[in-house]
Amino acid sequence: MPFTTPPRPFDVTALCPQLAPLARTATRLHPRPGSPTLHDSSVGGPLLWPADEPWPHCDDPHPEEEAADVPHSLDDIRELRRVLAASEARLLRDRHAPLALPEEREVSDRFTKGRPWFDGPVPMLPVAQLYARDVPLLTRPIGTDLLQVLWCPSGHGCSEPRTVLYWRDSATVTDLLGSPPPEPVVEEEGYLPRPCVLAPEEVTEYPGIRELDKETRRELADESRWEAAGVRWDGEGAEEPHEYWSERLSTAPGWKTGGWTTWDLTDPYPRVCPACGTEQIPLLTIASSEGDEGWRPLEDPADPAQHLPGRPSQPTLVDIRGGYTLQLHVCPASPDHPHLQMMQ
Repeated sequence: MPFTTPPRPFDVTALCPQLAPLARTATRLHPRPGSPTLHDSSVGGPLLWPADEPWPHCDDPHPEEEAADVPHSLDDIRELRRVLAASEARLLRDRHAPLALPEEREVSDRFTKGRPWFDGPVPMLPVAQLYARDVPLLTRPIGTDLLQVLWCPSGHGCSEPRTVLYWRDSATVTDLLGSPPPEPVVEEEGYLPRPCVLAPEEVTEYPGIRELDKETRRELADESRWEAAGVRWDGEGAEEPHEYWSERLSTAPGWKTGGWTTWDLTDPYPRVCPACGTEQIPLLTIASSEGDEGWRPLEDPADPAQHLPGRPSQPTLVDIRGGYTLQLHVCPASPDHPHLQMMQ
């Protein structure tokens, strides 16, 4: 099923013509829960993995004293999600229904206790698989048509999951991994993506307010320019024009490839390739949420249960440190160079 982002409220280049050459194409992935196969582009789905290639592990230390939570098995997480979904469905049918049944409380109690702490290398978890036929991958090694992203299901202290990238020519992967990859214990429930199919859609993005030059920022802050353009920037809860720019006009929320970097936690800083010094560009944004009403696809129904878990704005159930994004950048000179990741 295709998804369509609502048109932006107006043409931003009419307000500031100098923005026109800064337009970039991003591809919103629109992940939705499903049953992807290893031949599909997906989030949290199976990977097209060669039988003769070892499954990647994280060899870095995982000190228990730095953990944000007790570890859980993948089955623990899936079972907890099952009972949360059952509770949600029950409350949608009857708002006076019990929040949790006795057996559901038992599942929650077991989850709270967690599993024994892990020691040694940790198997990586599949995060995303993107075929170039489905998702434009502007920077990829010659002869490849498949990007696979995995991460360590540990936050490594106060940081975010560490990612690895694999580029492949899918036509050469004929002898497939026969047994399922090893399952690790997971430090945080939000590090296990729910399997999702994708419905890629290209949208136009502009730089966030912090990446614009001083003069353009000044023009965007000038309320008289908005009035002259006939645009109400304060009609959707924004307190200042630059807030409206950031929330409605510049960068799309959610899982996406390409586009512009989103800056929420920090001011912009150089993303310099450690191998050659070239400024790296956005490859993939891993998001905790698909955004709010202003970006909700036209095909999505209004959310009837904003206060309940698993709502449409969180289809993957991924949570990066309480709602942030993990943005992966690659070197445009050579995607084989080490990539950079940043949490925003």
